[in-house]
Amino acid sequence: MTPELPLARVTVRSAVRDPDEWYWQLPAVAQLRDEGMALAPVTVLVGENGSGKSTLVEGIARAWQELLTAQVHHWAPEPSAEDAALWRALWLETAYPRPQGGIFLRAESMHELFASVDRTAFELRAFDGVPLNTRSHGEGFLAFLESRVTERGLWILDEPESALSFRSCLRLLALMHGMTAAGSQVLLATHSPVLAALPGATVYELDGSGFAPRQWGDLDLVQDWQAFFDDPARLLHHLLDD
Repeated sequence: MTPELPLARVTVRSAVRDPDEWYWQLPAVAQLRDEGMALAPVTVLVGENGSGKSTLVEGIARAWQELLTAQVHHWAPEPSAEDAALWRALWLETAYPRPQGGIFLRAESMHELFASVDRTAFELRAFDGVPLNTRSHGEGFLAFLESRVTERGLWILDEPESALSFRSCLRLLALMHGMTAAGSQVLLATHSPVLAALPGATVYELDGSGFAPRQWGDLDLVQDWQAFFDDPARLLHHLLDD
């Protein structure tokens, strides 16, 4: 029998304390408020900059973190003053008992989180005594995930490809497959057609209308990359001659 998903659905509470905040104007967040969002074992959010991917995953991550027990360490970096307060309005339909593993990780906060891990002797032994922050961003990122891949929980990754090469993205694909095989769940925001190609993933494309499920080959980001690789000279000619 397949175990219940850690997080099945995200909705917005009926009473919102901050209805005039900027994030409610994002089409994807407005649709979340109206319809909610069903999550799969792997859910991928793609879309242009400013479409609301990071706003959604940050809000879901903070709301999830508030539900974890005090004994859970290093699940996410410390909240930033720049983070939106969207999480306060979210209602999460979760499994019970709630799995405590996983991580929320975004490229710009890796150093802060890894510094916290490196200060813990028990954690450091998991990395053969080599601090994460002495490695490259990509190596540290993958080493951290590999050390926790068997922990059942919710893994939320915000644009991890910014720290990864093409081959490292393939390693991350294999890691995410291992996470779901262990009963975990992945929520990923990405601009990478490689990461969006994980077999079995539900992919939502965010745009000016909100969000909608899409097949991988129909995604704008996939078609844009394909067009570039098919004829880079043509696209560069139009770009550089304008």
